[in-house]
Parts: sequence; structure tokens; C-alpha cells
Amino acid sequence: MARLIPVADPADPRLADYVSLRDVNLRKSLEAEHGLFMAEGEKVIRRAITTGYPVRSLLMARRWAEPLADVLGDAPVYVVSDEVAESVTGFLVHRGALASMERLPLPSVASVVAGARRILLLEDLVDHGNVGAIFRCAAALGVEAVVLSPRCADPLYRRSVKVSMGAVFAVPYARMSDWHGGLRELREAGFSLLALTPDQSATPIGKAPLGERVALMLGAEGDGLSSRWLREADEAVCIPMSGAAMELGVDSLNVVAAAAIACHDLMRP
Repeated sequence: MARLIPVADPADPRLADYVSLRDVNLRKSLEAEHGLFMAEGEKVIRRAITTGYPVRSLLMARRWAEPLADVLGDAPVYVVSDEVAESVTGFLVHRGALASMERLPLPSVASVVAGARRILLLEDLVDHGNVGAIFRCAAALGVEAVVLSPRCADPLYRRSVKVSMGAVFAVPYARMSDWHGGLRELREAGFSLLALTPDQSATPIGKAPLGERVALMLGAEGDGLSSRWLREADEAVCIPMSGAAMELGVDSLNVVAAAAIACHDLMRP
């Protein structure tokens, strides 16, 4: 049975996990120190729990206790008013429920890609929303794993989790420890490396030959992939832009739209 604990004071130390959720620097420090992350909303909380992440505690309005009753277990559930929740978190918690979850140890790159045929490599994507949306594309289109460069944004940061709609719990991922030589490990595992670029002289992704194991490399908005990763790729690929788009100065898509199209092409027979 869930333990419902009414809390009226926003300064109550039991609510420390939920403080200032919009303060990115504070949250990075606090979550790293305590090994936690936030799940927001019934669907995302349910997905986090059912995929094996332990619950530290929950913060919610009383009306959300019943819809989540089947997954709450014996974790403490701090029941608060909307006003207290907003005072603690720094925003109106309109989804009604938050869960403080324990992080699990990240697996190695080798274990995450073992047996996978199609994976994504994300280089230095620092926008949490973009990372979450790419995980959602990967989950929807059948990509089997995601590998992050050392400086990529955290997939378990609250915005990433929220935008992904819990897909970050469904797609296995790992973080490289060595940006400089990390691609070598994947090539040695039998992956061909395709670098997605806006350069229209590159091979259209729909025409690129796909081997048994393919890793699609995606770079950040604006800067794109580094020159080093572009050089190390087996082939540069692009999403062809229409002539009309080029005349209007639209020479590329944002990274999430590009990822969706590229993942679809990546999964062709």
C-alpha cells in the first residue's frame, strides 16, 4: 500500500528532491550528487516504474494517488496542494504528479550495442528537449540503441524524459568515455558509420547502401557533426531538400525532424 503523507510546508526537508526543477545548474548538481532523476505525469511515471527504476518518493495532488495506485508500492507519497507544489518546484505542476527516481548504473557501449543492427550516435547535442525527442523517434521507428558522446545532454534530465514521453526508458543507451577514439570501438564491432549532414553533395540517405550493422551519426543544431567525426565516417549522407526550399534559403531541417526521416530510412529492408 502507498504511504500517503500530507505536507503543508514547502520548506519541509522531505521535499528536497523536488526543489527548483527549472534551475538547470542546481538540478544537474543535485541529481548527480544523489543519483536521482525526475519523472513527470502519470504515463511517464508509470513507464519509469515498470521498466525497473526504483522510486525514492512521489509528490502529487491527492487526486493522482488513485490513478497511480497500482504502481506506487510502498514509496512515500507526499500529498500537497497545487500551491505548495508550485512553491517547491518553481512552476505549476499541471500534470499533477512527480516522482523522484533512482538512477541505474549506465551500461557499457559494448553491452548496449551487442546484438543491435541499427543504432544512433549523438555528438554533443546539449539541448535536453532535442535529446528526448530523438529518443522518441528512435523508439517509434525501431532503432535499437543510442550511444552518446561524453558532452551530450542527459537523457534522464526532466525535460528530456518529458519530451520523450518515457521513450528514454525504452531505448537502451550508453555514454562514450572517449570522444576522440570512441568511433573505433563501434567500427571494430562491425558497424558502418553514416554521418548525417545538410551538405547536399552527400549521398541521399535513401540511396545509401546499408550493411548488416549501421550507426547513424547526428550532430547538434547549427554546428552539426565535428570535422573529426565527419572524417571518420564511412559515408556522409543527407536528406535531399527540394529546389523550392533551397530557393527560399531553407537548406536543412532541425535535428529532430532530420532524425525522424533518417531513422525511417535507416530501417528500410
